[in-house]
Amino acid sequence: MSEETDIKKIMHVMRRAPHGSIYTYEGLEMILIMAAYEQDLSVAFIGDGVYALKKNQDTAGIGIKGFSKTFMALDGYDVEKLYVDRQSLEERGLTEDDLVVDVEVMDASEIGRLMTEQDVVIHH
Repeated sequence: MSEETDIKKIMHVMRRAPHGSIYTYEGLEMILIMAAYEQDLSVAFIGDGVYALKKNQDTAGIGIKGFSKTFMALDGYDVEKLYVDRQSLEERGLTEDDLVVDVEVMDASEIGRLMTEQDVVIHH
């Protein structure tokens, strides 16, 4: 079996707000770990998951360290396929300029199509 066949297409789906639960933070940690194994990774941000990428998050009031800037490290791990649901951005009054990383904004149907092309989809 060649190394090429060992590579899986894996999409992580971030649906929850970044604070108030551990799902987004642990999802980010999982992505960074999986990236070390050179898998074909992508990340979709849907619903409140888009808040994970929002610039200038102030977490001092809730007593935790913010981690949104850690998403900027994904590029260094060759995780460059970052997709954001257009409607989720618009409903929250956000634009691409409000985000800490470059993303591809897509309609839900386009993200759904990408999900069907994956070997594994992991929801956070």
